[in-house]
Amino acid sequence: MEQWSSRLGFVFAAVGAAVGLGNIWRFPAVVGQNGGGAYLVPYLIAAFAFAVPLMILEISVGRSLKADVVTACRQIRPEFEIVGWLIGGSVLAVLSYYLVITGWVLGFLTFSVTGAETSFSSFTDTYLPVVFFVVSTAVVGAVISLGVQDGIERMAKLLIPMTFVVLLGLVAYVATLPGFTDGLRFFLTPDTSVLSEPMVWSAAFGQVFFSFSVGMGVMLTYGSYLSPDANVPRSSVIIAVADLAVAMIAGVVIFGIVFSFGVEPTAGTELAFSTLPAAFDTMPFGTGVAVAFFGLLFFAAIAPSVSMLEVGVASVMRTTDWSRRKTSAVMTGVILVAGLPSALSYSAVGLSVFGRPFLDVLDSTVGTLGLPVGAVALVVVFTWFQSPETVREQVGDTAVVPLVKYVVPTVLVVVTTARLATGVGTAGWRRLPDVSALPTSQLLVVSSFLGILVVSLGWSVRRWRLSRKRG
Repeated sequence: MEQWSSRLGFVFAAVGAAVGLGNIWRFPAVVGQNGGGAYLVPYLIAAFAFAVPLMILEISVGRSLKADVVTACRQIRPEFEIVGWLIGGSVLAVLSYYLVITGWVLGFLTFSVTGAETSFSSFTDTYLPVVFFVVSTAVVGAVISLGVQDGIERMAKLLIPMTFVVLLGLVAYVATLPGFTDGLRFFLTPDTSVLSEPMVWSAAFGQVFFSFSVGMGVMLTYGSYLSPDANVPRSSVIIAVADLAVAMIAGVVIFGIVFSFGVEPTAGTELAFSTLPAAFDTMPFGTGVAVAFFGLLFFAAIAPSVSMLEVGVASVMRTTDWSRRKTSAVMTGVILVAGLPSALSYSAVGLSVFGRPFLDVLDSTVGTLGLPVGAVALVVVFTWFQSPETVREQVGDTAVVPLVKYVVPTVLVVVTTARLATGVGTAGWRRLPDVSALPTSQLLVVSSFLGILVVSLGWSVRRWRLSRKRG
């Protein structure tokens, strides 16, 4: 059984899983869409009252059962194995298009280093997005193939400190720009009138839950490599604080640039790949700033991608008894195939569904329904179908248990139901900040199809595993 080399190694890896594009790319956009500094109130409440307790549950269950999400669900009850595959399948579906976005970042990092001038539209009119998607996927697969200590932990110990160093360097630079004070004022001054709007709270909960990578089986899988004497609550708080620190510092950087160059603060993809590059061209030392910014985005994209692939690799490896290298190669190939339609949707091919890019459709469906449903299922399995004594033994006799057993699933169900009932796009639940939601009927059709597909594959794997045992 693989293990982290130390508790510090686990914290670095878990911070890497939590700190992603959502902190740097999406967080400022969602803040801009939801009242500026006022958004920070529900965000902090969601983080420490709901997301951190769920993180403690996941890590504790993984450490106790020493299992991936599929095996852990199967240990509770054999019929819950399908739930594990549903959660894992949703995570891998997200990864398939998250790596496409990672490829975009790698492409613009390459352009910044080489001095090549391009725009997002001209970039996506070629096949380069597919090429950079393949390269990004290969990098993530290679890290996973090296194992927990030599791959995931070593990568995290390199990238996380570099992330903070680059962020702080950008803050020092942005502080010299003329709009820094105005950006800081917008970012931190609350417009309290928006706190009465339910969708602002929904956006905060969505951003926090999936920025922290909770409810996805990631922390459960990482917890399975943790030593029994680790202090899970303390580690969870450290992870949450680090995640929040990156988001806050990134907000200072983004809004400092936004207000210095008259950029729209609510922009998402356009901000990262069109507007900011144009601003870099006009600012002093713009080339260096562009390299630092896209390097930062790339660091922030790779570590969560590794954690999401590890969910699938750990599940398949323990189900099939394959070696890590073989499982990593197979699962990397699966992600390449699964992500190809998303990559082609933002390329010269322009693959679309319902008249919208395939990537956007997958983001709206899996992000809006798949991940919240998976999170509710995970909470229900590990709090309702284990004995209260076992749960308290895993988590500790604290307020965490009633929070994750009753409050967290209620919140997830309410905000997801509200999203479906109103048909209003809920900024924060998806990976892309400026993608409008599908109509509810289309969302349900596509989500149902994807859910049936994942459950069918999980059932097939389970039947194969049982027949192999009998054989």
